[in-house]
Amino acid sequence: MAEERVILADSDVQWRKTIKAIITKAGFSVVGEAEDGLNALKQVRSRQPDLLIIEAMGQGMSGLKVARLLYEDKLAPVVVFANLINNEILEKTKEAHAAALLVKTVDEVNLLAVIEIALTNYQELIRLENQVKELKETLETRKAIERAKGILMETIGLTEAEAFKRMQKQSMNKRISMRQLAEAIILTHNLRNTSS
Repeated sequence: MAEERVILADSDVQWRKTIKAIITKAGFSVVGEAEDGLNALKQVRSRQPDLLIIEAMGQGMSGLKVARLLYEDKLAPVVVFANLINNEILEKTKEAHAAALLVKTVDEVNLLAVIEIALTNYQELIRLENQVKELKETLETRKAIERAKGILMETIGLTEAEAFKRMQKQSMNKRISMRQLAEAIILTHNLRNTSS
């Protein structure tokens, strides 16, 4: 296992020491500790850990608020601890998109299992989001190329194959991507149509 970097945030110094001892023994590296959510957030932004472990309802900015911000900005998964778990804390944890919720009296085996699952699930989420982003880019590129081919076919009277071949050649000659060329063709066409 690579040495994943973790930040711990809790107002209870002894609890942080206990968790730190458990996770460092398991091969994790604690790269920061904070007593409240705001300092935890600052440390996450500056140190870019692989995981944040934080108390749910700490002083100042709550751990759940921090979890929500980290989820929205895709900074790191968050394991949240609470003194007790009830329906309200469970719902707030789900809304914050925390990776896990544990009761503070946790044992070593459960904690390490939850951390491993949180890290794995988060990595899969990021991989899938990147894949979706790439697919959207590919689709947008194809749309632009099809539109540009249509413009060339309409304005110059080329066949689809000829239009594509001409675009490929221009793309290579100008050392730009097919999408950039297609967007330039579309923009030029639109400008000509609006000025006439």
